[in-house]
Amino acid sequence: MTRFLLAVAVIVGASAAGAGVGVAAGAGVGVASATAGAASRGPEIVYPPARRGDHVDVYHGVRVPDPYRWMEDIDSPATRAWVQAEDRITRRFLAAIPGRQAIADRLTRLWNFERWSPPERHGRYWFYTHNDGLQNQPVIFVTSDPGVPAHVLLDPNTLSQDGTVALRETAISDDGRLFAYALSDAGSDWQTWHVRDVATGKDLPDQLLWSKAGGGSWRKDDSGFYYTRYEPPAPGNALKAANEYQKLYFHQLGTPQNEDVLTYMRRDDPDWFVDGEVTDDGHYLIIEANHGDQVENTLLVQDLSAPHAPLLPVIERPTAVFSFIGNIGKTLYVLTDDHAPRYRVIAIDLSSPGRSHWRTVIPQSAETLEAASLVGRQLIAQYLKDAHSAVRRYSARGRLLGEVNLEGMGTASGFQGHLQDAVTYYSYSSFTTPPSIYRLDLASGASSLWRQPFVGGFTPADYTERQVFYTSKDGTRVPMFVAARKGVKLDGTNPTLLYGYGGFDISLEPAFSSALAAWMQMGGVYAMANLRGGGEYGEAWHRAGMKTHKQNVFDDFIAAAEYLIAHRWTSTRRLAIWGASNGGLLVGAAEEQRPDLFAAAVPQAGVMDMLRFRDFTVGKGWESEYGSVDDPEEFRAMLAYSPVQNAKPGVHYPATLVTTADHDDRVFPAHSFKFTAALQYADPHDRPILLRVETRAGHGAGEPTSKRIAEMADIYAFVLDAMGLAH
Repeated sequence: MTRFLLAVAVIVGASAAGAGVGVAAGAGVGVASATAGAASRGPEIVYPPARRGDHVDVYHGVRVPDPYRWMEDIDSPATRAWVQAEDRITRRFLAAIPGRQAIADRLTRLWNFERWSPPERHGRYWFYTHNDGLQNQPVIFVTSDPGVPAHVLLDPNTLSQDGTVALRETAISDDGRLFAYALSDAGSDWQTWHVRDVATGKDLPDQLLWSKAGGGSWRKDDSGFYYTRYEPPAPGNALKAANEYQKLYFHQLGTPQNEDVLTYMRRDDPDWFVDGEVTDDGHYLIIEANHGDQVENTLLVQDLSAPHAPLLPVIERPTAVFSFIGNIGKTLYVLTDDHAPRYRVIAIDLSSPGRSHWRTVIPQSAETLEAASLVGRQLIAQYLKDAHSAVRRYSARGRLLGEVNLEGMGTASGFQGHLQDAVTYYSYSSFTTPPSIYRLDLASGASSLWRQPFVGGFTPADYTERQVFYTSKDGTRVPMFVAARKGVKLDGTNPTLLYGYGGFDISLEPAFSSALAAWMQMGGVYAMANLRGGGEYGEAWHRAGMKTHKQNVFDDFIAAAEYLIAHRWTSTRRLAIWGASNGGLLVGAAEEQRPDLFAAAVPQAGVMDMLRFRDFTVGKGWESEYGSVDDPEEFRAMLAYSPVQNAKPGVHYPATLVTTADHDDRVFPAHSFKFTAALQYADPHDRPILLRVETRAGHGAGEPTSKRIAEMADIYAFVLDAMGLAH
């Protein structure tokens, strides 16, 4: 299903919000400054002046000033000058923090280990990715057998000097002969499709432009593949213009793009997203469509064996999630939360597709059924058991065959393949276990290790991860993972990073990262809260953090911080909060609502202006998650927490490092610009409030390893400095 999610990963008290807006509106223009370090209280930073305009919007009779509206013209000389001045100050500040280079060196060492993706079979070939450690982009390998050496099919590192050309999507023909791949440049979500002959390693002439956030799927006969695209934006407007009317096309191999056949689009509304997939047997085209980023979708089927066959609407209205898993003949297997908020698997016979004929194959259980695949005529069901993986195998009739044994509280993924396959591969990792790849024998259910990485200088046995549960403001029980060195003292002195997301039905699961390993090596505690708004406990958990219930997410996050402090993991002066995208919104709202609770805040690429997000790129689709300013109740809810509108003069905010990127065409960079300016204006003389802008980068997908390491070094140096621990 195509969803332009905010992912690396978003409502109350109108009177309070109104007061904040009113105070800000009456202020004048000035040069702001801040102390250069929370611990050192050194010389002041002089922030670049940000002109405060007199623009005012009126929503349902409420006047809302927008003094930084001019920053939405990100290419204007005024905006460019201000952003460049902010970034220069930030880079100087970060470079001067003691120990910053040592942190970067540590990150580089821990990042330098081999990583693989689970192999997938197509025809007589097996495909997987591999990174030797510090390569900016993973490399595609192909082999006739995963047990023998493979050769390089595509190395994206050779496509640009700085590693900013990234592989975003792949589509491999059923016989493994043709490899379609989509590249993005400089972090943009825009993709260009190419086709490579696997045997020769050479590209065919085909090139398809203006695709975004959609995969590809080949017809069985290799004649061509389906993909999604938009109309080309106006020149110079590619990173800002609203993306409307996504279309599913069929590209006939060897023909120009302007001859591609439009297969499906929704003409009734510009905000529908569409996706197409050819079934494993090549018999059907399955189309899923969803309005904006709502999880509910329609499902249509076209019989590809019959020329000019119509599209059959199996699910005509988006009343629930209906995610296609696979088919055996005319029977479709579908993952759904229809009458099952924690999901079930149903079988739909295309001979009698009506609801009364649906058959439950895997019923809803106590755990959330996160995903399922149909491999070797088995259904492999991936569950979330209190936000960590459990995997079970079922027959196609729903008989339990056994459980896949996992090592502990971690995350398993992969399990892809075809009906005739005898094996499949999967990845498993946890906060303290680097991602290992396993081969699963479908007949016996036994797993065997295929690849296991070695991270030099990191000993997993020296660290521990645990799951705790705490109570949120309204009494809801919320899980949280905590990872640290073994034997860590609960004396309130530990530098602690609290991470969260809480939105779009996205679940946060325990997984290894070099950045986390470095933080724990330095004595840090890492906490990850599984907030409402995510998918950890199914759709009810998601809806509890949507639209007018969004304040629950912030309450959950604040309660997580209070738990860590109350249980002596840390203290306010040693606690930093961090989140990206929708999680950036979370951090911005939390630090404004409880500025007393945190030493530092790092909102990355956040949605910071809740009244304006729908006006840029794919933002209109997020109304299904956040709400719309056209609705009076939803408007009041968003205004109450929107970070740009709730920066209040006279409040002392935590040290804040706002990050964004110049090619982020998912969350428009002006969100971060306006938030930084508003926070600097509100609190100009206290702890540093800085803006870091990455160049030739986007929303995070495909970001080169070198840039990731540099950004994490800056984040860690900044929060340690704010805690008084930089040395």
